Amino acid sequence: GSGSDVEAGGSQDAGGGAEDGGDSGAGAGAGAGQVTGTQVLTGSAIKTDYGPVQVRVTVTDGKITGAEALQQPSGGRSTQISGTAIPKLNQNAVSAGSADIDAVSGATYTSGGYKQSLQSALDQAG
Repeated sequence: GSGSDVEAGGSQDAGGGAEDGGDSGAGAGAGAGQVTGTQVLTGSAIKTDYGPVQVRVTVTDGKITGAEALQQPSGGRSTQISGTAIPKLNQNAVSAGSADIDAVSGATYTSGGYKQSLQSALDQAG
């Protein structure tokens, strides 16, 4: 009786019909058509005094969900500094949701290059 009504009537009408109809036609294409979903954007390689910094960022529905350095200063002391600074910068980018992030203490050049590369990546977002 009432159990089958809920299954048959409820799932078709409430689930499919109401949602798609309410969007006045946009419902069908919302997933694919708009600039939603995930974009992977690679920023410019920024030259610093200690080597290039290049950031790749993952943006999902307009929000930064991941950031990583493809290039970072290395060699000697720079390897150590980058090893500490880059993970912090990656976290900062995700939590800030923009390139407006604080420099990591002791890694001023790397931080500056990171921010510039991050911004150039974000500029490509739809």
